[in-house]
Amino acid sequence: MRVAVLCSGGKDSSLALWLAQQRRHEIAHIVAMIPKREDSWMFHFHNIQLIDLFAACASLPLIKTETSGEREQELEDLKRTLSGLDIEGVVSGAIASNYQKSRIDRICEELNLKSLAPLWGREPIELLSEMLNARFDILITSVAAQGFDESWLGRKIDEECLEDLKRLHAKFKINISAEGGEYESLVLDAPFFKKRIEVVEAERIWRGTNGYLLIKHAKLVEK
Repeated sequence: MRVAVLCSGGKDSSLALWLAQQRRHEIAHIVAMIPKREDSWMFHFHNIQLIDLFAACASLPLIKTETSGEREQELEDLKRTLSGLDIEGVVSGAIASNYQKSRIDRICEELNLKSLAPLWGREPIELLSEMLNARFDILITSVAAQGFDESWLGRKIDEECLEDLKRLHAKFKINISAEGGEYESLVLDAPFFKKRIEVVEAERIWRGTNGYLLIKHAKLVEK
């Protein structure tokens, strides 16, 4: 099936893209929505400008659309973007968010497209373990939940990190996959990358109870 992948450059959409490739779907486009406000209901805000490097690493065509980030308007912006593409389906990285999946499903139904969510309903620990086993290189770029502090910004997701996430889940009931916005991530390397992303300069921005890693400069490097 010829598909577009909704992608922020984060872990979930990256895994969904990889699984779509494994299932022999033709990836026609990466579609990235660029919200103007930090509190977008649907799309990542921090470091979304790095989606250009992500698409270059994946050697896939990129379509970027600016959106206000307002709850219903951003859905109309997504629908307008998808309506102009020669595709049969849309791939998303939704895992457990009914808000996200139901709205993507509705847009796809209105456009007569198939909505594909290869991660839907799977266990968060299983998904992260699958990515680690496949040698995804994942950087935590923002945190916004109880139990996280500034030290998490710029941390790589590895086995030790996964154990710490399990402890936070046990103590504070965070969603390990961050479906509730507990943290955001950036994939620096993936099995489908031709090159990888290297962060050259970054700054931690901490605001008392939440913060983000402001990536000032990043580049492509050979694998």
